[in-house]
Amino acid sequence: MSPEDPKLKMMQKVLDGLAPVVNKDDCDLGELLTLASMAMETWLDTRFGADVTDHSIFAALTQHWESEFHNDLRDLNVLPADVLTRVTDYVPEIIEYVQKIIDNGYAYASNGSVYFDSAAWRRDRGYLAKLKPESVGDLDALAEGEGKFTDINSKEKKNQVDFALWKSSKPGEPFWNSPWGKGRPGWHIECSAMADSICTNQLDIHSGGEDLLFPHHDNEILQAEGYSNSRQWVNYFIHAGHLSIEGCKMSKSLKNFITIKDALKKNTGRQLRIHFLCHSWHGGLDYSESGMSEAVTTEKYFNDFFLLVKYHKASLGEGISSFTKLSPLELKLYENLQECQKTVHNALADSFDTPTAMRALKSVVSDTYTYLSEQKELPNVRLLIQVAVYVTKILSVFGVASSPHKIGFASAAEGAVSTEDVALPFVKALSEFRDEVRTAARGLKAHEILDKCDNLRDNVLPELGVRLEDREVGEPAVFKVDDKETLLREKKQRQEEILRKEREKAEKAAAREKAAREKLEKGKVSPNEMFRTDQYSAWNEQGLPTHDAKGNEVTKSQAKKLQKLQAAQEKLHKAYLQHISDIEI
Repeated sequence: MSPEDPKLKMMQKVLDGLAPVVNKDDCDLGELLTLASMAMETWLDTRFGADVTDHSIFAALTQHWESEFHNDLRDLNVLPADVLTRVTDYVPEIIEYVQKIIDNGYAYASNGSVYFDSAAWRRDRGYLAKLKPESVGDLDALAEGEGKFTDINSKEKKNQVDFALWKSSKPGEPFWNSPWGKGRPGWHIECSAMADSICTNQLDIHSGGEDLLFPHHDNEILQAEGYSNSRQWVNYFIHAGHLSIEGCKMSKSLKNFITIKDALKKNTGRQLRIHFLCHSWHGGLDYSESGMSEAVTTEKYFNDFFLLVKYHKASLGEGISSFTKLSPLELKLYENLQECQKTVHNALADSFDTPTAMRALKSVVSDTYTYLSEQKELPNVRLLIQVAVYVTKILSVFGVASSPHKIGFASAAEGAVSTEDVALPFVKALSEFRDEVRTAARGLKAHEILDKCDNLRDNVLPELGVRLEDREVGEPAVFKVDDKETLLREKKQRQEEILRKEREKAEKAAAREKAAREKLEKGKVSPNEMFRTDQYSAWNEQGLPTHDAKGNEVTKSQAKKLQKLQAAQEKLHKAYLQHISDIEI
C-alpha cells in the first residue's frame, strides 16, 4: 500500500485519534470502540465475514439506513416517491431479466456468474457507451464501477470490458438461488430490471450523479436495450454535480463530510433548499458557512417582504372600493411582475435553471420595495398581494413555501384558517392603541410610559410571535405576525450587539483614559529640563541643546527639530500644571 493511499491515511487518522484515549487512566471502552469502528469493521469483515449466512443481518442494516434516509428527505421537505423499489424484493424479476439478455445473445454464463457480452453487442450495435464513449476501455473506471467484489481481470470473462449481470456469491456474501447457482445481482442490473418492471422498457428522464455517467449508466443502457432489443431506453439523462465542503471534495474516508442531520442542526431545511436552488443542479455545489449565510439572508429577504405585504393586506377594504386605477408607478410594477413571470418560465424551461429563477424573484421583490418607497399615497394593496402570491407560488413549487395559496412561508400544519388570520385583527387593534399612547406620552413628556411602550415592542410581543416596527413620528407602526423563534433569536442578537457596543465603548474609554494618564505623566517634565541629559554638553537659557555630548555644535536642522519637540512638551507641561491646579482647587 502506497504512503499516499487515502485508506492508509484514514487508518493513520484513526490511530492518531485512539492514542490519547488509550493512554488515559480511565480509558472509556465505548469511546474507544466508536473511534476504532471504521478500522474494526474492515478487520472483522475480513476475519469473520465468511461465517455470516443469516440474511436478516443484512436486512436489518439496510432497513435502518433506509429509514434514516427517508427521515432526512422528510426534514428537507422532499415529497415521497410514488413507488419504492428494493432490490431484495425484485430478485426473481432480476433473474428473469438476466436470462432474457442471455436468450437475446448478449450475455453468457461462466462459473456460476453471468457477464454481459461486449463483443456480441459491439458486433450488432457498433458501440459500448452512449453517454461517455471516450471512456470505453478505461479499466480503472470499469473496476471502480464493478466494485470490490468483482475482479476486472477475472479469467471467467471473455473480455476485460465485460461486466457482471449476476455474480456467484463468496462465503459471507448475501446469496439467492438461480439457474447459475447461488449468487447475487451484479452492480448495475438491479436499476435496469426494477425500472423496467415499473416503467415498461422506457424511461423519459433518468437522473444521478455525474460520477455515474460511466460505467454505471452506460452499462444500464446496454443491459436494458439488450433485454428489450430496443434502440433507446432513456430519452433524457440528467447528471448532478458533486458536493464539496468548504471548497474540498466531500469524502468519508478523508473525514471531510457532513450528514444531513448535522447540517439541519445549524440551519433549517428551508435554508438548505434555498442554498441548493441558488446553484445549478448540474454544477458543483459547495456547502460552506458563507454559502449558508447567504441562504439565511435570502430567506429573511423574502420573509420580510411577505410580512410587509400581510401588514398592508390587513388594511384592505372590502368590495369594489378596494379596486383602483393603476398609477404610472403601479403600471411599472405590474410590468415588472409580468417580466419576472416570463423570466422564471424561460429559466425553468432551460434545463431547470433555478438560480436565474431565484434572481428574478428577488428582483421583483426589490421592484416592489422601490414602488413602496416612491409611492406618496396609500399603496395599491391588491397589486402587492398579486406580487407576493406569485413569489409564494414559485417558492412553493421549489418546496420552500408550504402552500401556494397563502402568502409567505405558511406552516404546512395550518388549516383553512391560520393562526395568523385569527391574530391579525387583535394585533392591529393593539398596535393602534400603542400608537395613540405613544403620541400622548410624547406630548406629556412621559418617558416612563414611552419606556413601557418600547418594552411591549421589544420584549412582550416577540414572545407572542409578533413583530412591531416603529416608523417616523406621526406614522403608524408596522405589525407582523412572525415566527416566534426567529424573533427571539433576533432579540438575543440585538442584546448581544448592545453588549458588544458597550464593551467597545468601555474599551475606548479605558484607552482614552490610559492615553490621558500617559500624557500627564509625560507632561511632568519641564520643557526647560527635558534635554538636560548626557546626550548633550551645553544648553541655552531656554534649555535647548547647543552642543552634543562630544562638544560638537548642534546643526541647524537638529536645532529646528529640538525646538518642535520642546514646543510640544511645553503644551503637555501646561496641561499637567492645569490638571494639578484643578485638583488643588
